[in-house]
Amino acid sequence: MDIAEKAAVVTGGGSGIGRGIALTLASEGASVAIADIMEDNARKVAAEIEAAGGRAIALACDVSGRASVAAMRDKAESALGPISLLIANAGVTMFEELTDMSDADVDWVIDVSLYGVVHCVQAFVPGMIERREGHIVATASVAGLMAPFIGQHAPYCGAKAGIIGFMLSLRPDLAKHNVGASVLCPSAVQSRITDSPLYRPVRYGGPAKGEVTLPEGAGADGLAAGRPAEEAGEMVAEAIRANRAVIVTDPSHRAGFDAGMVALVHEAFDAAADFDRARGK
Repeated sequence: MDIAEKAAVVTGGGSGIGRGIALTLASEGASVAIADIMEDNARKVAAEIEAAGGRAIALACDVSGRASVAAMRDKAESALGPISLLIANAGVTMFEELTDMSDADVDWVIDVSLYGVVHCVQAFVPGMIERREGHIVATASVAGLMAPFIGQHAPYCGAKAGIIGFMLSLRPDLAKHNVGASVLCPSAVQSRITDSPLYRPVRYGGPAKGEVTLPEGAGADGLAAGRPAEEAGEMVAEAIRANRAVIVTDPSHRAGFDAGMVALVHEAFDAAADFDRARGK
């Protein structure tokens, strides 16, 4: 679908990939609601867009709560009109062994990163179906495609793999109503993921102090050298126009995907075939 003159919502739009996508959509003529749990960050991005001649509003939203998402939807549509583009991007992470994480830690990662997408889709899809127009992009991660290579990240990898399955299954259901769907699986993109998560609600343990600790071999220098968020935004815009099912940001990870998930699944199919052959089937 075209982007110009459409109304869009970008969750987690106050920083990182969300900011990059919001700036791109605005530069292509969309009016954009920047939704973020850190409302000050959302205001800064909205101000950037307006300074460049675009139209944007800032909205506070905690995607882990359905009521917060519904309230954000109502405010966005009241200000901008029917929402045709939903970028369900908000997510959080922790780099810890599962046994070192509290129940609140695990719930926070999964509730925001997976259920946050589900809540947004549930809130906006009925209107898109009714109007027979729209496109949804949900941000997963290359971690959901290459989990065998990523340790100390189990809840996050599980949440992101869940988004991939959710969106790919949802895609044919939405296609019947002329609504598109894409899942974004970014690799390293310039962001502030190692900042202290000051935005964690009290019910999940409250704000953390200090920096996020990255596992060995995944230093912040790699994140800083990743693809600019604005380029990721451009890749998303191209995928929306083409209604592409999956978006990746780093073509060099093809070999890793083949050696990881593809090889593991082929091995499993081979084992099942060997099982049947051994029994004369």
